[in-house]
Amino acid sequence: MTCKLSVNLNAVAMLRNRRDLPWPSLVDIGRIVLKAGAYGLTVHPRPDERHIRRSDVYDLAKLIEDEFPDREFNIEGYPDDRFVEIVEEVVPTQATLVPDDPSQATSDHGWDFAANMELLQSVSARFSLKNIRVAMFADADSDTVFLAKQAGADRVELYTGPYGGAYDDAKLAEKEMAKLVAAGMMANQAGLGLNAGHDLTVDNLPQLVMGLPFLDEVSIGHCITADALVYGFAGSVVRYRAACGDPVQS
Repeated sequence: MTCKLSVNLNAVAMLRNRRDLPWPSLVDIGRIVLKAGAYGLTVHPRPDERHIRRSDVYDLAKLIEDEFPDREFNIEGYPDDRFVEIVEEVVPTQATLVPDDPSQATSDHGWDFAANMELLQSVSARFSLKNIRVAMFADADSDTVFLAKQAGADRVELYTGPYGGAYDDAKLAEKEMAKLVAAGMMANQAGLGLNAGHDLTVDNLPQLVMGLPFLDEVSIGHCITADALVYGFAGSVVRYRAACGDPVQS
């Protein structure tokens, strides 16, 4: 099984929002990465629109519908009324539910499934009626990740921040990898699909894919955008696909 790459465009949107100008264009960058072979696009439309704007979600949905109908669109966010409305209007391939407080700079923890079971079950049931795949952000906790199935998830997205943050500490990275593998195995045994994301790079991805051979998808934004400053977005997609075990055929 080949792990698929979804490119998160939040960092591109944040760069655009530094000026009251329409560039860099998210649609143009989205087209570049999809032409280069990315499996899909990911966006996180936060309420303050500090990066992805509501209008961006519709523009990117149209790009995929018109030009790349075989690719996926993943909208992630906290399942408040605004988020649910956007998802039900756009009907993306996948909605990823994350437990973000609006003040958070970025996603930094998974769900407490037991404490939020009623909310997650309600939202996942609504999305399932529209045939939207539901993923839920989860910590690398083998004791609780299986609860995502009860909450209505089709997949979990393992939070890989602690693993990515151990880039300069091999022993810590090994410890965090063991947690991810244990949690991924538990999710797999529970019948859940498996995604992963946060601080994944071309250097740490291969080990993750090797440890979790049933990994369906990785969502990467910050690191691939940084990579693009050197290699361009098309070149960076090629590099990350290779790191996922999905090399571009020459």
